[in-house]
Amino acid sequence: MGPEVVTAIVAACSAGVVYFAAAAKVVKQYERGVVFRLGRLAGEVRAPGFTMIVPFADRMSKVNMQIVTMPVPAQEGITRDNVTVRVDAVVYFKVVDASAALVNVEDYKFAVSQMAQTSLRSIIGKSDLDDLLSNREKLNQGLELMIDSPAVEWGVTIDRVEIKDVSLPEAMKRSMARQAEADRDRRARIINADAELQASKKLADAAKQMADTPAALQLRLLQTVTAVAAEKNSTLVLPFPVELLRFLEKAQEHPQNHQPPRELGE
Repeated sequence: MGPEVVTAIVAACSAGVVYFAAAAKVVKQYERGVVFRLGRLAGEVRAPGFTMIVPFADRMSKVNMQIVTMPVPAQEGITRDNVTVRVDAVVYFKVVDASAALVNVEDYKFAVSQMAQTSLRSIIGKSDLDDLLSNREKLNQGLELMIDSPAVEWGVTIDRVEIKDVSLPEAMKRSMARQAEADRDRRARIINADAELQASKKLADAAKQMADTPAALQLRLLQTVTAVAAEKNSTLVLPFPVELLRFLEKAQEHPQNHQPPRELGE
């Protein structure tokens, strides 16, 4: 075997190695390979694993099929009840059609980001402040539908959308704090009034019971004296019976009602 033959074999082997290295591709488990042959979409999307392409004629682009977490920058808007707020959110989406994600849209991540920002501003203008603060689950669903509708044509599906935070002006925060404080004060007064009403009913029942049994009043008086004496006080104050006060008032009014008769000469 001559040197020329050996050189040819080595050159052919080298060319084969170079061709194989250029043609061999590995697609990871979470990726899909989209092959463009001379600029046109060629065949099916390549599954994970080892695959071959035609060197210099094919170009394979790999698309990540994992769920992407994309923060939506805070958007400032005016709610339906004329309150200025800043709202930020998070969008979770993933690619379900790798070829559509590359062919139908230039940059699907940028497109989803812009659509999310536009939809978030739209949701702010259609919602009241109370809905943004307490009814976020419904707003999240509406925001997800608004983003998912155009994203279907891009080969992207929206997994979920979450509103992270709602920033309010300081004046609005103080106003809401005063409102909450006034509401708590109102409930406290209602509870106190209800307690007074219940206590008055119980006291009225007790008064009727004591009126029917005069000895009960005396026993109650002795119980009060015992409770006061248990504190080891040097001074003991005894309650004055109200009936005695009424008796003295009647006795004071009696002489005034019976004045002495005048003499005839007067």
